[in-house]
Amino acid sequence: MGHRPLGVLFTALAAWAQTPRVRVSASWTGVMVRVLVVEDDPELAETVAAGLRRRQLAVDVALDGRSGLDRALFTNYDVIVLDRDLPGLHGDEVCAGIVAAGCRARVLMLTAAGSVEDRVDGLGKGADDYLPKPFAFAELVARISALLRRAEPALPPVLVRGDLTFDSSRREACRGGRRLDLTPKELAVLELLLAARGRVVSAEELLERVWDEMADPFSTVVKVTVRRLRRKLSDPPVIETIDHGYRI
Repeated sequence: MGHRPLGVLFTALAAWAQTPRVRVSASWTGVMVRVLVVEDDPELAETVAAGLRRRQLAVDVALDGRSGLDRALFTNYDVIVLDRDLPGLHGDEVCAGIVAAGCRARVLMLTAAGSVEDRVDGLGKGADDYLPKPFAFAELVARISALLRRAEPALPPVLVRGDLTFDSSRREACRGGRRLDLTPKELAVLELLLAARGRVVSAEELLERVWDEMADPFSTVVKVTVRRLRRKLSDPPVIETIDHGYRI
C-alpha cells in the first residue's frame, strides 16, 4: 500500500521508544487515557503504541478495519488513531460505524494521501482530526492531547484531597509533604480516584481505564494494586471500599 515506505518515521519512533521514560505532558487533561491504534502495518502500529505507552497511556492495537471497529464498539476508548487506507473494511467505513454507534471516542485519522481534498474528505467521514503520513511523533501526541481537551473539561494540574496531592504533569504524588514511591499503575489508579471527586469508581472501570485489553477481567489485579496503594498512602486510610468499587 502507498504508506509502506516510512523508514524515516520508523527510525525516529524507534529511537524515541528506546529513551528512558519521559514525563506525561501536562496537556493530558484527564485520568488514565485509553487509546486504540488501528493500523494494518504491524511495525508502525506497534511502534506508535510503544511510544504512547511510554507516555503512560493504555493502548490497544488492531491490524485491520473489522477488528478495529469491533474493539471500538466494545471498549470505551478516549481516542482512536485510525489509518484510513485499511484493507477489507476501509477506514472510512470504520469511522462511519464509530460515529453511527454514538461512541464517545475522538477519531484521529491517518493516511498517506496528504492533499487538501483528502483531508477534507476524511474529516467529512466523521473524523475529529486528520494527520498525513509520514508524521512526527510529537505532532501525533499533540493532536491526541488536543482531542482530549476537546472531549472533557480539563482537570486542574494538581489534584488535592486533604493532605494528599497528585501532580499530573510530573506524575508525582505526595502525602503530608512526603513524596510517595508509586508504580505507574498505582499512580494511574490514584489519579482516577482523585479525579472522581468523591464518586465511587468500580473495579471494572479501574480495570478498563488503567489496564489494556490484555488484562484478565477475572484477575485480582485491581484489588492487589489498591491494596498496595493503601499501604503506601499510610494512615489514616483515605481509600474506601464501597460495594465493588473504591473512592477517596
